[in-house]
Amino acid sequence: MNPQVSIIMGSLSDMPIMEEAALFLDQMEIPFEVFALSAHRTPERVAAYAKEAKQRGVKVIIAGAGGAAHLPGVIAAYTRVPVIGVPVKSAQSVAGLDSILSILQMPSGIPVATMALNGARNAAIFALRILALADKKLAKKAEDFQKSMAQKIVEANDSVKDIKYPFKVN
Repeated sequence: MNPQVSIIMGSLSDMPIMEEAALFLDQMEIPFEVFALSAHRTPERVAAYAKEAKQRGVKVIIAGAGGAAHLPGVIAAYTRVPVIGVPVKSAQSVAGLDSILSILQMPSGIPVATMALNGARNAAIFALRILALADKKLAKKAEDFQKSMAQKIVEANDSVKDIKYPFKVN
């Protein structure tokens, strides 16, 4: 089975964040792979990985990095596979702003879809939506997931009806 999605992180310290993407893809039964590659410490490996991703069946790449988060952009420079960037708040981070701006401010022609800080789960949901464009089974899973989120809000609204306050009128 070839991976459809690749999860890449700048270092193993990003795994607690990036695991959220893996858990969601696993739940949706989407084949994926996980690698730790550094744009700064292993640039040749990053370039080789990105150039070979499409031939291995990868259709979407989720790349998370903290600090000077160049990994998603470097990958996007070497592949035509869509790249979703996840800024990760690292220990030496400037409140995550450095990571966000490093991924968000890509030059024209090298697009990277940028998620919220530590937004690996949303990256996986976005990957599902991309894959669902060409896969009816995944389209159904995406639709069912959206409906389940809506149902949770309906249930939450029903439960707040039972909360009592002296001046609450509903």
